[in-house]
Amino acid sequence: MKYAIIAAGEGSRLVDGGIVTPKPLVRLNGEAMIDRLIRIFLSGDAESISVIVNLEMREVYGHLRRLRLPVPLHLIRKSTPSSMHSFYELSPTLGNGRFCLTTVDTIFREDEFARYIQAFEHTGADGLMAVTDYVDDEKPLYVETDGQMTVSGFRDEDYAGSRYVSGGIYCLDSRSIPVLKASVDAGMSRMRNCQQQLVRSGLKLKAWPFSKIIDVDRREDIRKAEIFLNETAGD
Repeated sequence: MKYAIIAAGEGSRLVDGGIVTPKPLVRLNGEAMIDRLIRIFLSGDAESISVIVNLEMREVYGHLRRLRLPVPLHLIRKSTPSSMHSFYELSPTLGNGRFCLTTVDTIFREDEFARYIQAFEHTGADGLMAVTDYVDDEKPLYVETDGQMTVSGFRDEDYAGSRYVSGGIYCLDSRSIPVLKASVDAGMSRMRNCQQQLVRSGLKLKAWPFSKIIDVDRREDIRKAEIFLNETAGD
């Protein structure tokens, strides 16, 4: 499995809260968020790992350059206007086949992630989207599913009968790349636009529920994520 990390955001809300450490290097229980993801990916039989950081993240770039991994590390340094554009910049490193893409501040249970990857490896779907019924985002993306957990759409607004929101983790087949490129060429501006296009293009997407996914966007989220990880470590 190829893995990719979007770590190109500015982390402005953390900065506003007085956190001067670049978001990817913010530590949760002593471990930098980006190091945690890389460790988890390596334990999931990573074939390669790709990371994009913005041009201002010299410290993060240097940190990653110093890593010595047992698999290829594709490192891209470029500022982008959105996660979708970061995905676009990462796409040449993903080639053919299947891959897992996530944002650097996405915090989840490691055992659930392992089962999620295993489920993707055994599904015939074009994509397996991480979802959760735990809403931890100011502007969540609601995921419509049927009784078989097939994704029928994505919505910006809550709706009657809604249950899941997007968790920011995407397992996809390379058939998603042409849809991504078409979305960028059409001037779309957000990752959720691309997700909506994946459904409209006819790709088969399934949803896989996590019990909880936390985004570390603000200072208070750091402690919340640490408590969550400590709770799951005891299970």
